[in-house]
Amino acid sequence: MHTETESQPARFDAEALTAFAERLLTAAAMPPDRARDVAGVLVEADLLGHDTHGLELLPTYLADIEAGRMTVTGEPSIIADRPAVLTWDGHRLPGPWLVLRAVEEASARAKIYGTGTVSIRRSYHIACLAVYARRVAEDGLVLLLHTSAPAGSSVAPYGGTRALFSPSPMAMGIPTGGQAILVDISTSLTTNSLTGRLHREGKKLSSPWLIDETGAPTDDPAVLFAPRTGTILPIGGVDAGHKGYGLSLMVEALTAGLAGHGRSDPGARMGGTIFVQVLDPAAFSGLDAFREQMDWIAAACRSNPPARGVDRVRLPGERGLFLRAEQLRSGVGIKPAVVDALSNAAAKLGVATPARLQSRHGHDQHPAPGL
Repeated sequence: MHTETESQPARFDAEALTAFAERLLTAAAMPPDRARDVAGVLVEADLLGHDTHGLELLPTYLADIEAGRMTVTGEPSIIADRPAVLTWDGHRLPGPWLVLRAVEEASARAKIYGTGTVSIRRSYHIACLAVYARRVAEDGLVLLLHTSAPAGSSVAPYGGTRALFSPSPMAMGIPTGGQAILVDISTSLTTNSLTGRLHREGKKLSSPWLIDETGAPTDDPAVLFAPRTGTILPIGGVDAGHKGYGLSLMVEALTAGLAGHGRSDPGARMGGTIFVQVLDPAAFSGLDAFREQMDWIAAACRSNPPARGVDRVRLPGERGLFLRAEQLRSGVGIKPAVVDALSNAAAKLGVATPARLQSRHGHDQHPAPGL
């Protein structure tokens, strides 16, 4: 059990942390270029504050490489290829590497045709969607990114009690004249990663975002784990969950439907299905016109009178980008449990760990050096 001091996140230089994650992945036999991409995406997720989809995932990734559940070599197979559309079989290759390659393909095609779309079946887990949204939006392009997990079921359709969908996140990167707008949401009220973490820690959710086997709302993540058979509620919850239900169906159509691989397939249905679409505003009314519209909207949102208890209205991604800038200066905060898991992985693979940063008081946040 951690003391109050020990429970505080340890801080590490972002570049050192990325290099460390890259060393772990290459020690696990992932090619260096792919390890660099995966490490970069995971650390970027932590920088943006999406820590359930950051380095917390790395021990699982390493275990899946060892067990053969992630493929580290080879290339995606082309299922279909048209000027503005490409479909791949990802063969369980590293998800962040695949998505970055898909973004490159879609962006190149968008700059020719105005839009480019890449559909992927059987990708490995792709981590934090906001990471890709930021990179595309800062290039003056619009990104639409959706993913679903055909092998996973934790969300019931509205009105039902049996898990059918995955949380099926959807993201959008929107360029403006200033900071990009980063939309990254699940079609359910919460995620598997968060409920799993809270269950391990013996904690409850902040609201009743789940239902038990009878359909009764609850804040206890234990209902999602055997022998219980509860589910996560779709966006809208018990009152307006038809909205999230509709979004779940939309994501299924854009991912599994277009990729031709999903819940109807027999067997293990290993791997995620992904929809990557890039739009080039220059091919429509022009990037300047696009930014003018979005800048006006952004300003109107920020100047909107705040509700009681709210200091000001923020845009999606604004807090994450602020946190990213702060953590690039002061170090990336990593939770003690994640530090322990990464330290164990490093010891197993014979990889040196990075040094922790000094606190503002001039002392290490933890007495032991490194992870």
